[in-house]
Amino acid sequence: SRSILDMSYSRHFLDFQGSSIPSSMKKLVVTKLSPNFREAVALRQDCPVPLPGDGDLLVRNRFVGINASDINYSAGRYDASVKPPFDVGFEGVGDVVALGLSASADYTVGQAVAYVKAGSFAEYTVVPAKHAVPLPSVKPEFLTLMVSGATAYISLKELGELSEGKKVLVTAAAGGTGQFAVQLAKKAKCHVIGTCSSNEKGGFLKTIGCDRTINYKTENVESVLRKDYPEGVDVVYESVGGKMFDLALNSLATKGRLIVIGFIAGYQNSTGLPPIKAELLPAKLLKKSASIRGFFLNHYLSEYKTALKHLLEMHERGDLVCEVDFGDMSPEGKFIGLESVFRAVDYMYMGKNIGKIVVELPHSVNSKL
Repeated sequence: SRSILDMSYSRHFLDFQGSSIPSSMKKLVVTKLSPNFREAVALRQDCPVPLPGDGDLLVRNRFVGINASDINYSAGRYDASVKPPFDVGFEGVGDVVALGLSASADYTVGQAVAYVKAGSFAEYTVVPAKHAVPLPSVKPEFLTLMVSGATAYISLKELGELSEGKKVLVTAAAGGTGQFAVQLAKKAKCHVIGTCSSNEKGGFLKTIGCDRTINYKTENVESVLRKDYPEGVDVVYESVGGKMFDLALNSLATKGRLIVIGFIAGYQNSTGLPPIKAELLPAKLLKKSASIRGFFLNHYLSEYKTALKHLLEMHERGDLVCEVDFGDMSPEGKFIGLESVFRAVDYMYMGKNIGKIVVELPHSVNSKL
């Protein structure tokens, strides 16, 4: 039974009569540019639910993903031309509750989809049908693959040149994207070293195939690498920046490759950049015939659908662990509802998460109708 109307054909459906879609919703909005997420973002209560156009889906979000770069976005670092207020959040998983006529060729009401699009920190998001990913069900595990999994998959495939026996160092290895870098490097028959901040994280990393874990709170990473890997490491998957970047650079083997996928250590400061010792960089690279490659997912969108298809297949076969952290261990408990996004971002920057941080948005049928 189709209890929800396709609403995009006529202005008459603006009040959504006869449907279970409310007329207003909550969403998070950037109201001022700041690397302090709580300062930059406000929870708005009575925003109109958007109307899908001809080729669009209206998705009721059930799970949304937290990314380190949410802070870069709220600080206005990705597009200087965009001025507040603007919507925030990059990815969601949910149900299609309404759609345009063209979109109905491929999708139906009630279908589970995932997407990557700005504006996911909302109860409802309009998503172009061509950018949606149909799913067998609404599960938070699928959300781990959209940005975090795809980043690891495409960057290692395109830039990592992985082959059997190579030594791969993954920094922040127990995080949202680190967990996939570890697993994908293991599947390429590499020897994988992962840095992390607790024994609990180290335990998790061993369960997903990490050969050597380094708890940087209790071990000196530089000493461990020098002692255990005197020839250096072949590939570094680096997302921390600052001192960790310097250390990783110094640990490269001859012809080693350092892939920069982020530098979370600096995102919360005014420039977004952690200080690094770059003065000797040309000499260090020359001495080892080494290279540094930057990776930003938006520049590899031509590879995205293929990567996601492979990742989804691996997950369905049980070949890929997609660890989700709902914040159950955080002081105030599980991340439920848009108001908990602020806590979830704090939790990420305190380095507490194991796997991908996900916020659940419970569906309430508190429509005015």
